[in-house]
Amino acid sequence: MPLLPLCTRRRFLRFGAAALLSGTGLGAYSYRIEPHWVEVVRRELPVAGLPAEWVGKVLVQLSDVHVGRAVEDDYLLESFQLAQALEPDVVVLTGDYMTCTRGEQIDHALRVLEHVPHGRVATLAVLGNHDYGTCARYADVADRIGAGMKDLGMDVLRNEARSVRGLTVVGLDDYWGPNFRPNEVLMAQGEGRSSLVLCHNPDAADLPVWGPYRGWMLSGHTHGGQCRPPLLGPPILPVKNRRYVAGAYDLAGGRRLYVNRGLGHLMQLRFNVRPEITVFTLTREGPI
Repeated sequence: MPLLPLCTRRRFLRFGAAALLSGTGLGAYSYRIEPHWVEVVRRELPVAGLPAEWVGKVLVQLSDVHVGRAVEDDYLLESFQLAQALEPDVVVLTGDYMTCTRGEQIDHALRVLEHVPHGRVATLAVLGNHDYGTCARYADVADRIGAGMKDLGMDVLRNEARSVRGLTVVGLDDYWGPNFRPNEVLMAQGEGRSSLVLCHNPDAADLPVWGPYRGWMLSGHTHGGQCRPPLLGPPILPVKNRRYVAGAYDLAGGRRLYVNRGLGHLMQLRFNVRPEITVFTLTREGPI
């Protein structure tokens, strides 16, 4: 086989070296930089019938912390400090506080969660599938992490509603877990009531359980897909409805959904999907 001309060979080698370096750089960025490059997303959260004292208040959402071997504690503690600096009136946490097989990370998770910022008015949480251990099957694991979080001053809602100065916050247990029983608590939410729903998995939005509820559901679970090639959707997404990737969605029946991209990860890899802290400014939907 004849050799390439010298000039052509030089161009080929330069191209090959550039490709290798760019690939190496992209890998390093996706492994070391973006998984720890938190984005503070700011947006309004319009709530029907919001009491006047809540207008302009700050609600911070944290999700998918995933304390465990894959996520560095120092990174999480720095993220919590960033969230605390936002001076939230309410903090909501939407599940997956640890990654474990059957509870071996509970003590570790609680040591980290001790540093979660608290809202000046309330700190509320729901559980995610990983808080039940492998395949969301171990109710005792969820009970233990939930009880530990309550001891740390977090109000963990498990298919129940909490009225916070006229704002009702409904917390649903995890959709994949054995204790997901949303019907009774959602049916009790009458139209016109100032309400928010917290539920880890956004697929719950498509279930025929919502009754008269109108308003927002705040979720996590997807991590935004973690890797999203430009102009394409993420290749891996742990939901039935692949529309629910990240951000805000209009739903049927006057409901809306927000999916937070989360702070942690199962595998330390993110590309074009930065971890997220969401800062909502509460507003009253319609004329004030």
